[in-house]
Amino acid sequence: MLFRDATLADGRVRDVRIDGESIVDVGTGLDDDGETIDADGKRLLPGMIDAHVHFRQPGFPHKETWLTGSKSAAAGGVTTVFDQPNTEPPTVDAAGYERKAELASASLVDYAINGGVTDDWAPEELLEKPIGALGEVFLADSTGEMGIGTGRYEEAVKRAHDAGVPITVHAEDAALFDESVIDRTDPDAWSAYRTAAAEIEAIRHACRVAADLGARVHIAHTSTPEGVEATSEAGMTCEVTPHHLFLSRADLEELGTFGRMNPPLRSEDRRESMLRLLADGDIDIVATDHAPHTRTEKDAGIWDAPSGVPGVETALPLLLEEARNGRLGYDRIRDVTAANVADIFGLEHGGRIEAGNRADLVLVDPDASVPIRGEDLHSKCEWTPFEGRRGVFPELTTVRGCVVFRDGEFADVAGRNVRR
Repeated sequence: MLFRDATLADGRVRDVRIDGESIVDVGTGLDDDGETIDADGKRLLPGMIDAHVHFRQPGFPHKETWLTGSKSAAAGGVTTVFDQPNTEPPTVDAAGYERKAELASASLVDYAINGGVTDDWAPEELLEKPIGALGEVFLADSTGEMGIGTGRYEEAVKRAHDAGVPITVHAEDAALFDESVIDRTDPDAWSAYRTAAAEIEAIRHACRVAADLGARVHIAHTSTPEGVEATSEAGMTCEVTPHHLFLSRADLEELGTFGRMNPPLRSEDRRESMLRLLADGDIDIVATDHAPHTRTEKDAGIWDAPSGVPGVETALPLLLEEARNGRLGYDRIRDVTAANVADIFGLEHGGRIEAGNRADLVLVDPDASVPIRGEDLHSKCEWTPFEGRRGVFPELTTVRGCVVFRDGEFADVAGRNVRR
């Protein structure tokens, strides 16, 4: 396969030739005996590596399955996902890992399976499995009630570090939640309850423990500029979600409980600061925290609705819309969705369009901006918090050189575990 005259993230116009699963040449005037795709005027990017999804199996297939979640990923230009451990059963031992691995074989895109930590985890057997990362390690309860204390967190960091396994942390300190708001019933009550201070202090603590142990941690879904600063000062890495970049507490009147997630939406000032930090290079990666629930489940009171929103299909399109409007560079999008993710999680031959790398690619028309509609997306939950916003969706997505999505159609191609 040959992509002819594609514009890369850095603005160069190049031909990109694929042979088997790999990119074999990037240059000009290249020839190929196979299919040639006219990419003139279009952007060719490395596929997004989403380091944070919840595909809900085993345990909750009514919310999402590996098939529906991976279709949503492929249609959004995501070629690899890291699935989180808070399923039922949780992925905290060898049996839990093998059960999830069996289900994950239905994925259209490549994947990694993360291991979790609870009071019942079995580190000796879990860390012998090819897990994507240990975590997200929850420092406060979220969906799945996997919050742990400081002692268990220290043990988890040490064991994972000694095993050479990346560590991701959900950093919130429940002791700093604001109990004074529990009688409120408005949608903003959740943001008022799970305070910004609860995240900021938990990040500082998580990073301090890791530094004392000579380890590195990756902070999941950082929602505050102060949290980004704390992570950077400690020499650790962090991610930001699309909902913390493009939504704020100002949107909660319209979103209602469909805007409840952990950590919650922050002020508009903090949201603007996070987008600026992303553009300036101070945030390492974008990850979606794709966490679907059904409409019926979300249509409840603010204290009863589950936390989480879908996002794997809309993350890259939202970022590409920012590029279309001149607010974000394509090279920055490449870095935060692919190159930096590959570096942080040790995915060799991934995240960049270079000879010898995996042919995980996304082709987009940079001017093809459309309104985002939940009914057009492929997640089983069939809704989005970004309803009506605009995005630039891929025309074509390849995983290891195989076309998995093209012009609204999916191929019958199985993803692989990137850790095997």
